[in-house]
Amino acid sequence: MKLFAAIDIGSYEVEMKIFQITSGKGIKEIDCVCHRMELGKDVYRDGRIGVEMTDELCRVLNDFVRIMKGYRVDDWRVCATSAVREAGNQLVFLDRVKRHTGLEVEVLSNASQRFMDYKSIASRENEFNRIIQKGTAIVDVGGGSIQISLFDKDRLVASQNMKIGNLRLRERMMNEGVSLKHYETLLTEVVKNEFLSYKKLYLKDRVISNLIVVGDHIGDAVHKNVMTRADFLNFYDDMIYRSDEDAAGRCEVPEDVISVLRPSLVVYRCFLEAADVENIWMPGLHLTDGMAYEYAQQNRLLKLGHDFDEDILAAARNAAKRYQCSKSHIKVCEDLAVGIFDKIKKSQGFDDRDRLLLRIAVILHGCGKFISLSNAGESAYHIIMAMDIIGLSEEEKEIVANVVKYNTVPLEGYDKIGSSRMTRENYLTIAKLTAILGVVNSLDRSHKQKTKEAKQILHENELVIQLYSDEDLSLEKKEFAKKAEFFEEVFSIRPVLRQKKMM
Repeated sequence: MKLFAAIDIGSYEVEMKIFQITSGKGIKEIDCVCHRMELGKDVYRDGRIGVEMTDELCRVLNDFVRIMKGYRVDDWRVCATSAVREAGNQLVFLDRVKRHTGLEVEVLSNASQRFMDYKSIASRENEFNRIIQKGTAIVDVGGGSIQISLFDKDRLVASQNMKIGNLRLRERMMNEGVSLKHYETLLTEVVKNEFLSYKKLYLKDRVISNLIVVGDHIGDAVHKNVMTRADFLNFYDDMIYRSDEDAAGRCEVPEDVISVLRPSLVVYRCFLEAADVENIWMPGLHLTDGMAYEYAQQNRLLKLGHDFDEDILAAARNAAKRYQCSKSHIKVCEDLAVGIFDKIKKSQGFDDRDRLLLRIAVILHGCGKFISLSNAGESAYHIIMAMDIIGLSEEEKEIVANVVKYNTVPLEGYDKIGSSRMTRENYLTIAKLTAILGVVNSLDRSHKQKTKEAKQILHENELVIQLYSDEDLSLEKKEFAKKAEFFEEVFSIRPVLRQKKMM
């Protein structure tokens, strides 16, 4: 059994939950402490977190530390989201928090934050797996932005972020001096404008039967966790024009909750209008629940019922389709890449995460041609870096982007590649995965899928790649010879190509 404390420094609330995690009984919440403070108000208005707000947060976190000591927790994790992520004085803020509380705060990328929220929902396996059998959207409303993730036949197919979070919208309306009378009208115009492009790019003809709402107080306000479309619209009409005081009394929630709930209601309504949603599920889960689930997963205290890696791959395939990448070419390359990877995995110290990054790079390696045929690698790098690949950290996304980029041009030295996130270890991972991608891409250079079957045989420092094909592989052999040299340089393993006729 483990006692784990999860602390979420959000845009308008700081929350700590204490969990009891047992391998046999799963995750049980045993305490929850919340403090209302709007870090995002400073950031979305001024671009910085003020001194008074920082001091208040330190006092709250020190109280949390005392509670953790009282419970004698085994482990803890402190995460911050968009308010801290976007703060111009982020480093100074984090240093001050650490010096005054002793807590190391982890600033989550948007993709990491949303993936953790998604994991919290997936922890409710029975309900979650049943709901996503039909077309489903998760609308994750935060203070700074919203994330919409689409599921089709129980797989995540697309996820997109939009900077129309409830606190950001509220501050925008206040800064523009909007009267209450026009509040809903202007909010609706702003949100619908964002949703118009989203619908054209992602919804299209998709049938979205279910909506899952995350990270909001609507469940507390309606006092239930499931609503029909008609139920929601009735609640919306009843609430939207009430004053904050009247609405708070009606819903039995604090008045300051209403000020961020109102923009959220507009977001949900606009989504309902964009999709033919039948039911709304509000599981009442937060980032802290996802943190507990991830901790249990990493420490092997929980048996996973959902394959999150397959969700990441499905989303990558959907992105490849959007950029008109060849599905048949990807299939051949992915099979070859996985075969080579598995043969050299042990000797090269690879892990399952490296395998996942390689597969994503293979799936997306042709996306740059959508922008530029002459500079496809550089174009692909920028496309991938601009993507919200739910489940990948920014470091991992940069690895994938560079692998794809250097598939078409020679790999540059460590001092010339990447950003401040680039470590020597990550650079070596890029080199290794690039070497594999280069070889497998050469084996279908013609994009005609000439190979019917392939086998890999590793013997000491030689990797024999045996292709079964009756066709002329002259082009593939010529390209393979170019890529084999770099592969040997990286792995000290010489790849050898052999063709075996099928006849």
